[in-house]
Amino acid sequence: MRIGVPKEIKNHEYRVGLTPQSVAELSGLGHQVWVQTHAGAAIGFSDEDYRAAGAQIGMDAAQVFAEAQLIVKVKEPHAGERARLRPEHTLFTYLHLAPDLPQTEELMASGAICIAYETVTDAQGRLPLLAPMSEVAGRMSIQAGASCLEKARGGRGVLLGGVPGVAPGKVVILGGGVVGSHALAMAVGLGANVTVLDKSVDVLRRLDAQYGNRITTLYSTHAALREQVLAADLVIGGVLIPGAAAPKLITAEMIRQMQAGAVLVDVAIDQGGCAETSKATTHTDPTYVVDGVVHYCVANMPGAVARTSTLALNNATLPFVIALAEKGTRRALEDDPHLLNGLNVAKGLITCGSVAEAHGLPFQSATSVLEHL
Repeated sequence: MRIGVPKEIKNHEYRVGLTPQSVAELSGLGHQVWVQTHAGAAIGFSDEDYRAAGAQIGMDAAQVFAEAQLIVKVKEPHAGERARLRPEHTLFTYLHLAPDLPQTEELMASGAICIAYETVTDAQGRLPLLAPMSEVAGRMSIQAGASCLEKARGGRGVLLGGVPGVAPGKVVILGGGVVGSHALAMAVGLGANVTVLDKSVDVLRRLDAQYGNRITTLYSTHAALREQVLAADLVIGGVLIPGAAAPKLITAEMIRQMQAGAVLVDVAIDQGGCAETSKATTHTDPTYVVDGVVHYCVANMPGAVARTSTLALNNATLPFVIALAEKGTRRALEDDPHLLNGLNVAKGLITCGSVAEAHGLPFQSATSVLEHL
């Protein structure tokens, strides 16, 4: 199979779909890999590294898309990239379609087969291709929040860990999943006063068993959430409904009543955000203020630590890329129901129920679409 790796073009996005090591694996199996020039240069993967691994170097995105059957990316394709997709393409990347109608419609119009990392599952019902970046984003959320709390950045001027004789900052984490648990680890490590809210008692039991009286766990009701958010110095939004738009747990009214200079880091922004006041920002301009509350809503947080993120992501995605290349898209999907769960758009049809529901568009089951691929 011919595999294409275009250079990412999202603001300050330095990750790359395949590392030279991954290219070497695919080349060793007899597949041809086209990598756009300088695709990995920002994180230390030179064109020469890719050539040594067996890749062909494409001079621009147009050449890579023209040569490839399977396109492997990191972030959702921008409009110019979507215009390059053809019916014979399989696209394998993060898509986050539920909050993005224009992208959904253009992927449908392309006729391409589009498999989203974030809805691929495993035997335990987890999201193995989302998990590595959720781990990174969860850890980064505390770093970003601590920085935003500095007075010069618009924050309250609070040190999360406090100092002897001064109380630590109060961190409230919404969701105890992958993002929340990794944010929790960082916040506890800094010595913050941490409260985690979740609707799963099993999740709360697990976190309580791990951290004991170093944290507070609360079952998430509207009243409990409101009380904690209003008292927080830093709120981390780590909620996720696989494939669907994030629920708006924090209302604009809550934001108005939060402490002046408090910070919201909305990690759920890829799926639309968990606050009514959230809107996507970039690494160039990461924050804005609403009613005195600093909002950090960068939609590609792991891109800031792009080398770590790329290596972690490739560890998870490479087995699926190999399966798609070795078997072809249709058979790879037929053989693996977990990869099939990643199918979001195929031949003009939406095959992810959450995406169809979010946009009020017709839904066709992935299984029923397979015979037409």
